[in-house]
Amino acid sequence: MMSNFEPLIFEYSRSNRKGYSLPKLDVSFNIDDIPEEELRKDLNLPEVSEVDVVRHFVKLSVLNHHVDKGFYPLGSCTMKYNPKINEDIANLDGFSFIHPLQPEDTVQGALMLMYELGQFLCEISGMDAISLQPAAGAQGELTSIMIARKYFEEHGEARKKVLIPDSAHGTNPASVNLAGFTAVEIKSNEQGMVDLTDLTTKLDYNVACLMLTVPNTLGIFDQELPKIINLVHSKGALVYLDGANMNAYLGYFRPGDAGFDFVHFNLHKTFSTPHGGGGPGSGPVGVKEYLAKYLPVPVIKKHFTSSGEEHYSLIFDVPASIGKVLAFYGNFLVMVKAYSYIRMLGAKGLKEVAEIAIINANYIRKSLEEYYHLPYKNICMHECVFSSINFREYGVRALDIAKRLLDYGLHAPTIYFPLIVPEALMIEPTETESKETIDRFIQAMIEIAHEARENPQLLKEAPWKTPVRRLDEVRASRELNIRFIRH
Repeated sequence: MMSNFEPLIFEYSRSNRKGYSLPKLDVSFNIDDIPEEELRKDLNLPEVSEVDVVRHFVKLSVLNHHVDKGFYPLGSCTMKYNPKINEDIANLDGFSFIHPLQPEDTVQGALMLMYELGQFLCEISGMDAISLQPAAGAQGELTSIMIARKYFEEHGEARKKVLIPDSAHGTNPASVNLAGFTAVEIKSNEQGMVDLTDLTTKLDYNVACLMLTVPNTLGIFDQELPKIINLVHSKGALVYLDGANMNAYLGYFRPGDAGFDFVHFNLHKTFSTPHGGGGPGSGPVGVKEYLAKYLPVPVIKKHFTSSGEEHYSLIFDVPASIGKVLAFYGNFLVMVKAYSYIRMLGAKGLKEVAEIAIINANYIRKSLEEYYHLPYKNICMHECVFSSINFREYGVRALDIAKRLLDYGLHAPTIYFPLIVPEALMIEPTETESKETIDRFIQAMIEIAHEARENPQLLKEAPWKTPVRRLDEVRASRELNIRFIRH
């Protein structure tokens, strides 16, 4: 048996063994009184003790890779360490036991927290107003494009196109289509930035918005940003910033000051809320003053009572609003964690987040550039993107490298994204990892590069040390079979 093998819970089952005790029923009960269609006679549940159950799931949790266990250099949506005090604060009764339908007077503390968080985000981004309602970055994108649609409708314009660079996040085109626009791709130049010639060619008075991911998914900050924004504004169009990569410039760059009209934030990324397993997330949208009236309702307002006390209210009567994009006010406990994180770090700490994220990414870039193909030589921001095409002659692909990393006890980086880089390896170390951890990752990547040339079959059949070996991933996604096969 492999040392990291854990059998199914059914293999612990023994007849008449149980992990619970219940009092005898104090009412008469006859199973024959239950309708046949409500009976499940084929459950075949395991019969196990409490000890067996606890140990089984603890062992499974250890087999799973997570950020508390090891390095998680996944780009696209940063997997960084999240301070546990955030969880403690979110678990306080005053936060976790309130209900969104309570009267305003009974949740003034929660409303104050949301209001102040919004003010912090406006200060960080240079925006004038905000909605915390969207539940994810993609929903923040959609909300922003819906605001753009409402803006042009009110101005009597029926613009149909939204421009999106080929280095943007993959959810951008989906948001555009859902909002009723047509997505138009803008090419990148040889430096991985927006091709100004292509932008100028496709920019006209039928364009409603340009969506920019800053830095883009190559980890590059576009040096022509002022020129790009001025070009778009010259056609009366809006410029939106996909703020998912905001951890790269906290305290150094404010989108509002650069001319962006609106921006979404990823609280579950930049501001330290766990996002593993697909959620929960939070994608607030910040806008300049001329777009504020279109924000989703309710809007939180602060005013003072006749006695001079602060009071926070939920305002629903906003005629130009695009309406609701989520039930109630958003994912509140995610907001609590982000608020805690910002208050703990302060302005100086947030700047250090950006500094360390950039240093870590560039340290990896310089350390690995002689071993892996680096399609763009620029100094990067929070992430760097390599390619495994230099191992193509050995039959080794990005997927093989990712699988082999598992044998080193490391999670793989994002692979095959961004799409403009063939056999892409997107590595985002985050600001929470130490030099020692990053050195261990670099050393593993160097050893794998040597293996790719000297023993490529080792990589093609990796991983070797995991409980389940490599799957036929295409077939597995279409023909789900959860039977455990021991290797």
